[in-house]
Amino acid sequence: MVITESHRTARRWSTAGAVAVALLALAACNSGTPSPSAPSRAPTAPPQSAAPTTRSSPEDAAKAASVAAYLGMWRDFVAAAATADWQSPTLGRHATGTALSTLSRGLYADHYNGLISKGAPTHNAEVSSVDTQSNPTTVIVRDCSDSTNTTKLRSDGQPAGDSPGGHHLINATVQQQPDGAWRVTDFGVQEVGSC
Repeated sequence: MVITESHRTARRWSTAGAVAVALLALAACNSGTPSPSAPSRAPTAPPQSAAPTTRSSPEDAAKAASVAAYLGMWRDFVAAAATADWQSPTLGRHATGTALSTLSRGLYADHYNGLISKGAPTHNAEVSSVDTQSNPTTVIVRDCSDSTNTTKLRSDGQPAGDSPGGHHLINATVQQQPDGAWRVTDFGVQEVGSC
């Protein structure tokens, strides 16, 4: 299993929470009659028990991280498309490689042609496959995205005359990067009505 900084941080918080619960329990155990040299204290509320933590499998964690990266990529793209900002630094948060290049090129074409996008597609993303269960590094996300509520406009606010939106099948490859983050590395958008 690859231990990432986020795993270490989660483990540190988990350990800190366990220590805090243990300290509260110790304080409750010592709440008897104070010794003559100890100052009297006001009664304390009983300690609250920690919520049970469930450990997800590496496969479940990879699936969740992949879908989050996929949806994050589209949120970043929609924000950049509102101004056709093909150089937006946020595009690289959830996308890399061919996926990042595809997003940037599309936004550059819009910028060059004086077009911006309004609205946001909806997504119905789910994992269709994982490369391994024990130590996954590649996940395929399948989405039926609806672009009905999106439109391209000219810089003067007039519709660009592009075709109406609809349901598009999208398959995306999401991979764990050397820094431990999951990013979309490639995707393909099919024609309207493909899902």
